[in-house]
Amino acid sequence: MFQGLDAQRLVALFVAGLALFNFPLLALWDHDVRVLGLPLFPAALFLIWGLLIAALAWIVERSPEGAPEGGRH
Repeated sequence: MFQGLDAQRLVALFVAGLALFNFPLLALWDHDVRVLGLPLFPAALFLIWGLLIAALAWIVERSPEGAPEGGRH
């Protein structure tokens, strides 16, 4: 299903997710600050999670190079 560059992008996205949800980088958001009435830490977690899902959807759903626009076969 995934070969070459798509597989590499998915692995890189997985590693980025591991790094973003691990201690050293996650500690950057742990402050007593509110953004739009929400605590910064949960808001940052939700934003990072949403961005990872959007990047995953972009990688998986985009049409492969050289394929016609209408169908993916």
